[in-house]
Amino acid sequence: FVEFCYLTLYGKESKQFIEIQEKLFLLFDEYMMLSPLLLPRAPRYMEITLPSMEFDKFQNQEFISSAQKNQLEFHQSALLGMAMAVTTLFPKTSPIVHKMCFRNFIASVPFTTFSSAVSADKPRPKWRQPVVSLVEIGGVKIDKNDVVRDDPTNNVPDSIFSKLGMQLRRKDKHPIGILKNAIYSYFDNNYQNKFDKFDDLCPVVSVKQNFDDVLVPADHVSRSYNDTYYIDTNHLEVPHKCSPSRVVEEGPHSLSCNWRCLLDSIDATHYPVFHQMEGVRVFEPNDWGGSGVDSTSYAAADLKKCLEGLARHLFGAVEMRWVDTYFPFTNPSFELEIYFQEKWLEVLGCGITEQEILKGSGKVNNVAWAFGLGLERLAMVLYGVPDIRLFWSADERFTSQFSSGRLGVKFKPFSKYPPCYKDMSFWINDSFTENNLCEVVRGNAGDLVEEVQLIGNFTNKKGMTGHRYRIAYRSMERSLTDDEINDLQAS
Repeated sequence: FVEFCYLTLYGKESKQFIEIQEKLFLLFDEYMMLSPLLLPRAPRYMEITLPSMEFDKFQNQEFISSAQKNQLEFHQSALLGMAMAVTTLFPKTSPIVHKMCFRNFIASVPFTTFSSAVSADKPRPKWRQPVVSLVEIGGVKIDKNDVVRDDPTNNVPDSIFSKLGMQLRRKDKHPIGILKNAIYSYFDNNYQNKFDKFDDLCPVVSVKQNFDDVLVPADHVSRSYNDTYYIDTNHLEVPHKCSPSRVVEEGPHSLSCNWRCLLDSIDATHYPVFHQMEGVRVFEPNDWGGSGVDSTSYAAADLKKCLEGLARHLFGAVEMRWVDTYFPFTNPSFELEIYFQEKWLEVLGCGITEQEILKGSGKVNNVAWAFGLGLERLAMVLYGVPDIRLFWSADERFTSQFSSGRLGVKFKPFSKYPPCYKDMSFWINDSFTENNLCEVVRGNAGDLVEEVQLIGNFTNKKGMTGHRYRIAYRSMERSLTDDEINDLQAS
């Protein structure tokens, strides 16, 4: 903001603008070195360091409106108070915060809000992480302490465990459950009594099962703590990567619908927990023996015929195309896209299972295909749901719109409450990842967060890089107040 003032008054090439830029760089560097004991006096420190701010001169310009003057006064106060952000944003340490490698925060100030008209006289309950200590899946009880641990190798937050017991895929009147049943119905009608179905597999798997057995390279990004939730160094919450070997173990023709989780960005189409349908079909040598083609070509043709039929079952008579791609566990590998609502949409990924994986499952002379598709992604398109958080809402205005067996009923939006925006800025180093930032934000605010967006970055003369993010808060159920969100950011 100070740079903006000087840029407006003197111009980009002026001596005054260049000098204030240098002074600000030095100020930020010096400020980041301040002892926490000096933080209460930091606003005075900044006021003394910047004696030539000339706010009055800027305010007196004729082209500044009264509204802009009010904003100017607000930003002047925000600038002098920015030092308090370090001690208010993250007062507690945690393994996740350490992994983020934030050097320090330099600002956390309101940008704007449209919800301030809500009366502050009506106290609102603060958001609190749901308390769940035990869930049961497939007859197996899973204790929270088995998944969420106070251990440096564990990065599973309470919010992930709390979603385990909701089991949306098993609710026949929920969009996820309806879509799952529609896929099951397609396979039942076209492959009678061939496919075994599972929707209660244990959500905890070993690193060997999920990565090693399906040939995921040791340096693959999916193994990173910035991408996957680890319970410890040997076990993890089932991540987003499909594991064909795990499904093969359940039977030669299997469908599995279970949840997946990953560290991810925050916006209307991404959520750390989602559901995935996976399928595997294993062929015997006599299946392709008289076909006149090799085993891989036979399986690939069967795979494409099956999945094209599934796409028509879900979306109707649509144009389709196959795109070659890469997965560690299939070769060749494909993605199926359909032309839907005037654009190409990726529906699923699939391919011919690597022989090494089949051999590890005792299938020495066989060939198999496998596929995986995300249910939330397709449900958003089929039902016209604009925000992925709605799938996890218990609001009757959402849940009452759907009924068992009715696929593709268009969602009717109910009242959309106004957003509340907050900005924050901080220095980063080479270990910083946006996924971990989003985890900290989710851990503090849960589903009140609608979006986290990078809106600016800069690098000073010493090579230090800073990022500026804008957080959009919006409740599905009520209007939020500035005071409430300020308290949340300080928690």
